[in-house]
Amino acid sequence: MTMPCRAHRTQPYRCPSGSIRGLWWGVLCCLLWIRVQAQQVPVVEVTLTNGMRLLMVQRHDEPSIAGGWVAHVGSANERPGMTGISHLFEHMMFKGTRTIGTRDPERDLQIIQEQERIREEIRREEAKLRAAWRRGEIDDWRKPENRTPRLRQLEAEFQKLVEEQRRLLVKNEFDRIYTAAGASGMNAFTTEDLTAYFITVPANKLELWMWMESERLLRPVFREFYAERDVVFEERRLRTESTPLGRFEETFNALFWQSHPYLWPVVGWPSDIPAITKAQADEFYATYYTPENITLVLVGDFTTNQAVPLAQQYFGRIPPGNRPPPDVVTEEIPPVAERRMYAEAEANPQVHIAWLTVPFAHKDSYPLDLLAELLSHRTGRLYKGLVLGRQIATQVTASQNSRKWAGNFLITAEAREPHAPEEVEQAIYEELQRIKDEPVPPEELQKVKNNFAANQYRRLTSNFAILVQLLIYDGLGDWREINAAGPKYQAVTAEDIQRVARTYFTREARTVAIYTRKPTGAANTTSQPTPAAQP
Repeated sequence: MTMPCRAHRTQPYRCPSGSIRGLWWGVLCCLLWIRVQAQQVPVVEVTLTNGMRLLMVQRHDEPSIAGGWVAHVGSANERPGMTGISHLFEHMMFKGTRTIGTRDPERDLQIIQEQERIREEIRREEAKLRAAWRRGEIDDWRKPENRTPRLRQLEAEFQKLVEEQRRLLVKNEFDRIYTAAGASGMNAFTTEDLTAYFITVPANKLELWMWMESERLLRPVFREFYAERDVVFEERRLRTESTPLGRFEETFNALFWQSHPYLWPVVGWPSDIPAITKAQADEFYATYYTPENITLVLVGDFTTNQAVPLAQQYFGRIPPGNRPPPDVVTEEIPPVAERRMYAEAEANPQVHIAWLTVPFAHKDSYPLDLLAELLSHRTGRLYKGLVLGRQIATQVTASQNSRKWAGNFLITAEAREPHAPEEVEQAIYEELQRIKDEPVPPEELQKVKNNFAANQYRRLTSNFAILVQLLIYDGLGDWREINAAGPKYQAVTAEDIQRVARTYFTREARTVAIYTRKPTGAANTTSQPTPAAQP
């Protein structure tokens, strides 16, 4: 393995000027590396009898425990027609259980069954409207004035059930139980590859966490399903459709991925979200929210002797799935030609360039990450070359995005007037060509490695930071990367940087978006469908 720091060699490290300052910098970098190596996260892994895994890190610095779990399912596991369902589940898992969230559990379940019966009839009526729309008989099947009398009647019946259920609900009871016990920070997030849930509880509330989290996995109740579905649609509108570049970036992503499920957004397509049924949700849950597809993570003030029996007692109750969740088998087809899009947006002129690269933990992901660091930030080559040097850009960023199944390398830059985005684009290619032609000087590469080591050390300073890393790494495929990644970054050579630049930064592998400012007063010709009105 390449030594992590030049000061570890027999000859002292010297900066280009040969000053003693370089020697001290080398010593400091070595001390930092030694400290990071000493901070290996001591993860203990246990598998419960039902196949669920438990990762534990004991840290007694403060009397609290950061607890969470990751379901190995994200938008890449979806299919057209039900995109966004993974993110919808992120919302539904906070709705409670058979005993949490309602004043009358039996009537609550009866109402849900009656709602589903009516929703099935509503879907049949909506199918008739869609057929009429395809024939050109109506202009928009979603418009209230186009609803049939039978559909109006069904919606009124559904609304009565909604109102009855609302009278039984105990709003946010799941959160209130935790808050009353001194817990904080309850939240969740969904990506293309995983869905993670987390909270911090006092050290003496570990058993409460075990009961609460296992209950919502063992006996979840997806009450207010259709209302929450509309909440998700509104979230999409706010975060995607109401932002200057939201819909354009969505189009760019769909242009970049030709065959892989990464091509649709995590939040889902606007026509799919209102069409997701509870029956689909139940099937999705039974497939992906099984013990074999979930990993528990605990970081904080507890002992493994305390945690393992509790985990077996509570989470071990959950029966295994009937079959393993299906793998994602659709691969991204090799690109054969550059793809470009041009858009007028209410934003400053800019260029986005993405290249197809490699997935998580691939051997080339480490030099690509370091290359992104070499290019980014105020000391990076792109900033110094385009912002400070040529002064043709106001900002520029680069990132390697290694997901579970595939990855891409993205560079974005904002043009400085009067320079055009195409001029900035060509300047980016010139900087990349320098990387391909000239080896990165040792001191420049070591500086980037030092930054990675420092960032790695900072991410080990709190229970929550360690928890999130373990959730993400395990969701992407291997939690051991929390300890293994550091040495792999330090082993990267200047030749590795050149090799990945030459391999992946080809014209055929790139997708380019050019954004110019929309003329003042220009009408917005794009439109988005609105969801069918839900009670």
